Amino acid sequence: MAVSTASAQSLKPYKDELFAYPGILSTGDGGAYEVVDYREARDIDQRDEIPERRARGKYVSTAVRKVQKDLVLRSDAGKIRHVAVGKPENAAFITIYLHGQGGSRKQGVDDFTFGGNFNRIKNLMAGNGGLYLSPDFPDFGDKGAAQIAALIGHYAELSPSAKIFVACGSMGGGLCWLLAKNAQVAPRLSGLILLGSHWDDTFFGSAAFKRKVPVFFGQGSKDTVFPVDKQEAFYRSIRQKSPGYPTRFVRFETGSHGTPIRMTDWRETLNWMISASP
Repeated sequence: MAVSTASAQSLKPYKDELFAYPGILSTGDGGAYEVVDYREARDIDQRDEIPERRARGKYVSTAVRKVQKDLVLRSDAGKIRHVAVGKPENAAFITIYLHGQGGSRKQGVDDFTFGGNFNRIKNLMAGNGGLYLSPDFPDFGDKGAAQIAALIGHYAELSPSAKIFVACGSMGGGLCWLLAKNAQVAPRLSGLILLGSHWDDTFFGSAAFKRKVPVFFGQGSKDTVFPVDKQEAFYRSIRQKSPGYPTRFVRFETGSHGTPIRMTDWRETLNWMISASP
């Protein structure tokens, strides 16, 4: 009999030695809460050829661009411009990145910014029979959520057995929380990833919360946009309201608002979600 359990699936390593967390300062909640050592001098200045603009070559493999396409999906919610990397059909995994204020679909496929971390997720998806999507959307409210729901619905039909992960950067988190409440989307979700983002108490009444869809938080301790203490409090409220809920929090000590997008270990996070997803 074929093994089909989530635990049998995992993403193969890709440059793990470069993208693993540089050091764990402390842990809590049985390993669900981690404080990661972050240092700008090492994690930006030494990692980037041009700080914050171009990662050094060893962090990046641009060969993945061969399976990258800039597309337009025409849906009832409007035209959805998006970049797709990997398998458009019969994908094993689908990871979607939703940008924050002032971003675009191009941010999530930029190979060289954020220390090459977007290049890594592109390679992880393409190298594991998966699909990576980075869309444009009109706002962080109902219109944007409707378009992302349509995008998810389209690709979920093409890959009906795919595990679907939605990563939201900064203000993009508003879409993560709206999708969690969407009756069509929530049953398809295998994980929500909040990167330097915000909290939303309406999550507790959502279909995704009831299904125990894994939630990951990455936050810089010096984030001045969304304070780390408020996001930590929200993480703890999830654990209190639903003991055993699959949620993790990674605090990047001294990190700023954009640090989680640069530093979050995609492979570790997604493998945890694969094992924990409902």
